[in-house]
Amino acid sequence: MLRTTGSWYDVQGPGGEVVSCRPAGKLRLKGYRSTNPVAVGDQVDFEVEDDGTGVIRRIEARKNCIVRKSVNLSHESHVVAANLDRAFLVVTLSAPRTSTGFMDRFLVTAEAYGIPTTVVLNKIDALGAEERTQTEVLASVYRDAGYGWLEVSAHTGEGLDELRAELAMGIHVLSGHSGVGKSTLINELIPGLKLRTAEVSESHHKGRHTTTFAEMHALPDGGFLVDTPGIKGFGLVTLERDTLNHHFPEFFRRLPECKFHNCMHHKEPGCAVIQAVKEGDVAESRHRNYLEMLAEFDGGPYRDALYR
Repeated sequence: MLRTTGSWYDVQGPGGEVVSCRPAGKLRLKGYRSTNPVAVGDQVDFEVEDDGTGVIRRIEARKNCIVRKSVNLSHESHVVAANLDRAFLVVTLSAPRTSTGFMDRFLVTAEAYGIPTTVVLNKIDALGAEERTQTEVLASVYRDAGYGWLEVSAHTGEGLDELRAELAMGIHVLSGHSGVGKSTLINELIPGLKLRTAEVSESHHKGRHTTTFAEMHALPDGGFLVDTPGIKGFGLVTLERDTLNHHFPEFFRRLPECKFHNCMHHKEPGCAVIQAVKEGDVAESRHRNYLEMLAEFDGGPYRDALYR
């Protein structure tokens, strides 16, 4: 499925033709409960009607998907995209600034669904000296955790060849806050596409949505890239409290060194992760964000002595 425009879905047929389809009845994929029954990237079976439109009869089992909380229903999920080979999280240090809290929530969700992720720092041409130093620290934090890290400028073209090489095959999703430059990047990666872009608000330093629905685009060198609407927040969906720490790779690697096999890396004695934070081998920001996520399962924020 290439794109959704609300109740209709554009599906690419076996011959490359694109058919506007609607789902048949209450179409649901077994094991998934979400506000959108069909997501970009889904493989579907459809039948063409006499008027040239199609009816989606079945959704093939997904190998993975990226999911966030629905903006309208707090207990419902919304599937951003399905059957992905890699997610690319676009972030910026200013205009707007992407928080590490948002980054870690996205990365945890991708980890939970088995989607490898690369962080793409955009707008590097606009970085000052202080922000260059922040970039080095952030790059170290996420590379050490086990994530890919790219630095690009959609304005100057710096780093785009490396990004193109990583996008050459497969289905990938480009995600991030509004205003981080996703549409501008895609316009550079796919000449002639001309997606609509908008400037960041001067008064609120936030981006304005230019993408309304998720959409998949074919890349010149092969593969597909999914453009998603800007995401304001990334609530935890379908994650378990007791295994949240498994989705922080640098925590999971140290779990065998903890005194308790079920250590939650909170206040337990002999915790290898807490010790690594104190020694500077695990980023304090990652652990703090983890504790904030963990607190959501318990109904309130932790006041941990480690950060007092």
